[in-house]
Amino acid sequence: MSESASECVGVAKRYATATFDLSKDQKALDNLETDIVTINVLLSDSADFVAFLNSPLLKRKEQIGAMLEIAKTLGLSKALAGVLCLMAEKKRLSIVPYLVTELSKLISEEKGEVTAEIISATKLTLEQNKKLVETLSSSTGKIVKLDSMTDKKIIGGLIVKVGSRMLDTSIRAKLISLQATMKEVG
Repeated sequence: MSESASECVGVAKRYATATFDLSKDQKALDNLETDIVTINVLLSDSADFVAFLNSPLLKRKEQIGAMLEIAKTLGLSKALAGVLCLMAEKKRLSIVPYLVTELSKLISEEKGEVTAEIISATKLTLEQNKKLVETLSSSTGKIVKLDSMTDKKIIGGLIVKVGSRMLDTSIRAKLISLQATMKEVG
């Protein structure tokens, strides 16, 4: 039986909180952060790993054994290796991507960081990224990490999301606004 995204996030938050608290108690948050980067790379680069996480055909023992081997090979911390094996035992490996996202949020919060989602029509240069980080850091009072993506549909400008706030300076948004104004006049 598949779960909805909100159910997956809820379950992932519980696993993430437990893993985070354990790592914090063991003063191993740096190790956990490194583990998260490692798992993220694996999720984006290995279709086999993603297929393994989502496979309903593997038995629990097979999943646990494979997860133990993966954790050992990658040199994952005991805290994360343990939670991944527990997730395998509970047939919850499909929520690993949600777990990684939630752990990233918890670590960022702990470090006083905030993630800004940036959507631009073209890839931003290093200088543009640096200037954007400086501007957002001064306005939020926090360390800002950028999560950038491109979308040619916005034509130009930026869409910036920080927490619950969003600033849309895209040409597409301006054209839509202009179109709505023209309809009111006409």
